[in-house]
Amino acid sequence: MTISDSELDSSKGIDLTFRRRRKAGSVACEGFITTYHEYCRNTSIHGVQYLGEQERPFRERIFWLFVFLISIYGCSTLIQSAYTKWTETPVIVSFAEKSTPVWNIPFPAVTVCSETKRVLKQKGKETTYADLYSQFSEDMRASRVFRPENVSALEMEEFRTLLHVCNTQIIEEDIPLIAGDDLDYFDVLQRMLPQFDRYFFYCRWLSRFGECETFFRKTLTEEGICYTFNGLRATEIYRDDTYQYQHSGEPLEMENISSQHTAWTLETGYALDSDVETFPARVLSAGARSGIFLALQSFKQEVDYACRGPVQGFKVGKFENVLLHAPDDVPQVSKQFVRIPMGKEVLIAVKPNMITMSSGIAEYHPVRRQCFLSHERSLRFFKVYTESNCQLECLANFTLTKCGCVKFSMPRNVDMPVCGEDKIHCYDRAERELLVREFKRVKALNAGRENSRSVESACNCMPACTSLVYNTEISQANFDLEEMLVAEGDTEFLKEYPGSQMSRLSIYFKQSQFITSKRSELYGMTEFLANCGGIFGLFMGFSILSLVEMIYHFTLRLFTNLKRLVKG
Repeated sequence: MTISDSELDSSKGIDLTFRRRRKAGSVACEGFITTYHEYCRNTSIHGVQYLGEQERPFRERIFWLFVFLISIYGCSTLIQSAYTKWTETPVIVSFAEKSTPVWNIPFPAVTVCSETKRVLKQKGKETTYADLYSQFSEDMRASRVFRPENVSALEMEEFRTLLHVCNTQIIEEDIPLIAGDDLDYFDVLQRMLPQFDRYFFYCRWLSRFGECETFFRKTLTEEGICYTFNGLRATEIYRDDTYQYQHSGEPLEMENISSQHTAWTLETGYALDSDVETFPARVLSAGARSGIFLALQSFKQEVDYACRGPVQGFKVGKFENVLLHAPDDVPQVSKQFVRIPMGKEVLIAVKPNMITMSSGIAEYHPVRRQCFLSHERSLRFFKVYTESNCQLECLANFTLTKCGCVKFSMPRNVDMPVCGEDKIHCYDRAERELLVREFKRVKALNAGRENSRSVESACNCMPACTSLVYNTEISQANFDLEEMLVAEGDTEFLKEYPGSQMSRLSIYFKQSQFITSKRSELYGMTEFLANCGGIFGLFMGFSILSLVEMIYHFTLRLFTNLKRLVKG
């Protein structure tokens, strides 16, 4: 068997190609090793130079490799911790650098609700809520139709309305729907309202004496119709298609005192060119003379203990963003209130607690900064986002889902059904179920449960980034109306107002200036890089130039070494 010349030439070609590849591979390996030793001799990173010294014993190189890896692990752990802090808690709340004068913020909105409800009357004698409810309960237990004698259709409407307003805790469960037409509870409550000036006897705002009607507007709350001072109109809080917007009423005289009333928002404050007298109203200093003073009156013969329980008087809710109420917040009297007992003089000194924000945190996602800007969270019923408004809307939506209707005082569209008497327990239970649902969801998320997604979505009602709370200090003393009238020589007052009980209320700022809090960046990009640089420098002596040095040796320097070896 012989081998042809062509086969010999092919064999030589393959061998030559293999040798060239082997030589190229050895050149590349030699170039990389040469570059590596040069890098180890010249780098500024601590410990690396010991790894590249050929004359250094193998044990020592293993020791320094072990130390180097431990340093990298320490750096990685601490930088991971810094990154987690940067991503999860980038915002810190601290005190502002200087104090804020009280004229920078509005005077708190004040909502007054009388605990005395209208007494039903029939044919010269009184029929109380207790009388009708007692008969209603007996008929319900006996499975009879509730048709009380000598009670007009109008009085029946008022009784049905009081079932929603009075103490619902005593109402029996699973009560039937009382026969009758669908009611507009707001209209019925307005009809039941007693004469305004009988209860708001006297008002003084700043140094001006005036009729209370010029300061207070009707407000629909869960406890009926109350009266609010210095709160924005429903047209400025609710959206156009809501029931509350369409029943907002006419503007008050004090709302027309300045054309700048629409320039105020909680985030931006008052306009720089706004007048001293504006709306929402503000004061220029602290003290009782720079506040509101009220003389509230009630009557012993009009007390109905079955409706509101044994405690009678007035509830005064001071409302703002989260615990109390700023002018753009909706009053929820049953959650925050100060009780004003009859025969007392009550002084409420207000201490504002305001949180502002720096411009830098606006770039963060709301979840990272744990608050919403006004344009980031749109509500279905409200134009203005506050945590309280959001929670109220969430409750209305949840109640509609659970009961098929909403309570008469909840924010709603005109075409949304309103719960009747048979749904009172349903909407009361819905509020607790919503709170339990939110509690379980937050608990599941904090525990890191895998199935936390199966829990119903939250209300997503984080605080507003700019918030305002009015904390209070309350003091009171006895106020004896009869002794005061005797001292003044007025013997006709009690004859004109038999059974009168009176309280006096004064609300004012305690101090002319207060310290605000401020949401600002705890970890910006600069702080994060500085923190990482400090960790790298402490463990390894690493810097930006060290990174450039590494890139240089294994790109430009490696290419130069390879080129030199190929030529050699």
